[in-house]
Amino acid sequence: MERRKASLPELKYKKGMPLLGDERPSPQAGRPDCGLLMRSDCAAGKGSDSCATTPTTDRNQLPYSHLRRGGDTSTSSSVLSADGVVVEDGTVRVKQRLGLFSGTALIVGSMIGSGIFISPKGVIAGTGSVAASLIVWVACGIISLFGALAYAELGTMITKSGAEYAYLLEAGKALPKSLAPIPAFLCSWVSVLVLKPCLFAVISLGFGIYVVEPFYPGCEPPQGMVKLVSIMCICMVAAVNCHSVSLATRVQNFFTMAKLMAIALIVCGGLFKLSQGNTEYLSEGFEDTTHDVSAIALAFYDGLWAYDGWNNLNYATEELKNPYVNLPRAIMIGIPLVTLCYFATNIAYLTVMSKEMLLESTAVAATWGDLVLGAAAFVIPLSVALSTFGAANGACFAGGRLVYAAAREGHLPEVLSYIHVKKSTPLPSLLFTTLIAILMMIPGDIFTLIDVFSFAAWLFYGSTMGAVLILRYTWPDVPRPYRVPTFIPVLVLLISAYLVVAPIIQDPRIEFLYATIFIFSGLIFYLPFVVWKVKFRFLEPFTTFLQCSLEVAPSKFAPPE
Repeated sequence: MERRKASLPELKYKKGMPLLGDERPSPQAGRPDCGLLMRSDCAAGKGSDSCATTPTTDRNQLPYSHLRRGGDTSTSSSVLSADGVVVEDGTVRVKQRLGLFSGTALIVGSMIGSGIFISPKGVIAGTGSVAASLIVWVACGIISLFGALAYAELGTMITKSGAEYAYLLEAGKALPKSLAPIPAFLCSWVSVLVLKPCLFAVISLGFGIYVVEPFYPGCEPPQGMVKLVSIMCICMVAAVNCHSVSLATRVQNFFTMAKLMAIALIVCGGLFKLSQGNTEYLSEGFEDTTHDVSAIALAFYDGLWAYDGWNNLNYATEELKNPYVNLPRAIMIGIPLVTLCYFATNIAYLTVMSKEMLLESTAVAATWGDLVLGAAAFVIPLSVALSTFGAANGACFAGGRLVYAAAREGHLPEVLSYIHVKKSTPLPSLLFTTLIAILMMIPGDIFTLIDVFSFAAWLFYGSTMGAVLILRYTWPDVPRPYRVPTFIPVLVLLISAYLVVAPIIQDPRIEFLYATIFIFSGLIFYLPFVVWKVKFRFLEPFTTFLQCSLEVAPSKFAPPE
């Protein structure tokens, strides 16, 4: 039968009222009952004693239980809430709310943060010349595009959210059963506890710096005030993402357009200066180009860091409309657009700034604004603040989806895989990511943590390129709506391997050893909780409490239609 959406007047259930559709006493009479779907282990009929305190599972007692297919009042395997959260077989699933424009905005908004405005000097410091730095910026964009296109092949074949985590989980099935989930588990272990919260915190810290700095002209702003504003940014972004996916995408779309307008302002200023004949610094070309391979490698490392975020849409594939078409299209639009912006912005800087000025400046865009915009230079700090807020929104959006995907597969506590029954947001996972980001903000040295663990990000990027090749061998007949030439994942795999090894060889530090130990320490938790599936019964009442207080329910993956 056709699925029918009920009109709002039909929705008579209110919090505190008896549940709809059944006047019979609840089988859990006298026990806590918030009227939500029960935990998924109870739904499977496991642990009947431990499930005695969980919410009822009688489908006739669920909120919105009258919203049946075709108006059928009998027990149904599927219902649809007025808010668009589909209830399937005792679980709920997220709504597909991201279109092509929103998906492209998520990619562009996540990639363009504060780096291109504050300090794009790492590339020119590594290359030594103007022309070589511009070539590196374009080359980094091509590498990011190649990596994202390989992700598009995986994302259109495996339409689960979670990006590299989901792909490593499927590719790992080529290994013996007990070892199969290890690559994906270690990816989630490092990304959930370090990489994603650190990125969220660092971007928010950039927002705090640029908001507080104007109030302390000529001196260093207090670190306490910067961190307080940064934590406020984290909380605001989290509130937006927890409220609804639609609001989060609208915020992302707005701030992406705002940062593109800021870049357009800089580019137009550069074109105006070029029209006046300001080509002195650009005409230096390849003068002073370094021949040190390690220095050029570091330039690529800095450039690729500026492009980070190219895979963020893959973290939310389940929420993307028609991912078979929109995922590759969003990538093909977004990443070349960012590459063009970075290239044109660097040329604009070089119309009025020498490479020596670029290297000395602590805020390149602000220096350019003083030289070109004059009294209107205040636009630049405002643009950086808007850009960092938008990038923080993208980091929170992607980080929450990774936690959600890993918890749904049993690699994190189950409650983190629940979604809100009305808003269809992964509320517990977003709150968890926010909490970790705030905790990392308080002690201070986030940048050192990012420097030490950044090689781990390329370790998992490279592993995902390997997953493309493995799945072509183990799943040769599975339909691939989008397929990249084989040389693309091979090339990105080789580049990833170099970027993992290069910083360790060029600057061996004891911190890299500690980071490696931390990565593999995840196996201590893998054995009891994933292989042996140990569960702490005393935590079940807390899970039930969270489920009732947050109004969340177990989720289920459903392939796109």
